[in-house]
Amino acid sequence: MDPATLYTAIAATWPPAATRRVGPWTIRDGQGGGKRVSAATADGPFDAGDLPAAEDAMRALGQDPLFMIRAGDDALDTLLADAGYRVIDPVQVRAIPVADLAQLPPPVTAFTLWQPLQITQEIWAAGGIGTERLAVMDRVTGPKTSVLGRARDRAAGAAFVAIHGEIAFCHAVEVEPTQRRQKTAVNMMRLAACWAQDRGATTLAVLVTDANDAANALYASLNMQVVGHYHYRIKAPEEA
Repeated sequence: MDPATLYTAIAATWPPAATRRVGPWTIRDGQGGGKRVSAATADGPFDAGDLPAAEDAMRALGQDPLFMIRAGDDALDTLLADAGYRVIDPVQVRAIPVADLAQLPPPVTAFTLWQPLQITQEIWAAGGIGTERLAVMDRVTGPKTSVLGRARDRAAGAAFVAIHGEIAFCHAVEVEPTQRRQKTAVNMMRLAACWAQDRGATTLAVLVTDANDAANALYASLNMQVVGHYHYRIKAPEEA
């Protein structure tokens, strides 16, 4: 799985409100949907003199200057470090063939449905996934679904899955703290793989920060392998 294919699938399954080119930069209007939909990327030759144009474009959107550093972006990483940008949220891309994970979970432990139910939205909201991120989900134009997990006779978890090409990305995975250690996330991921397989996807992928030990342990237990990395560099107003 080459990096360009991964990044394209990430963007398609978790899209910004708008993008525009400013010189060598792609500027994203995230409208509060998080770093993934707000970070600029370098998509052409650049030098230090091009940096202020990207910073001004992001500030004009009400966003702090933020860049996504992908595989092959070493020169950009160095430029931003020299300009005082700090690293934030290193991310792993984990993936597995859907055929290796697709297994229907026990009855009434997980469901797929689009639009997401109110209880699904409430679980997301409790985990910090509010209306701005729901708007990101609404913008996805390809196949998509929410996943609702249940444990001990009540709603316990939520996730969002969308497909681009042959890759299904699972985003916004949340399990209520009081419902953890009930295999809720395992059941949701297995059902997500079944849903994706039924729609022609061959790979199920997730994004998880390096610092999220619990999520990394879960995905490792499912044999989801690390297939890519990226991180961000940010300059907040007090650092400018």
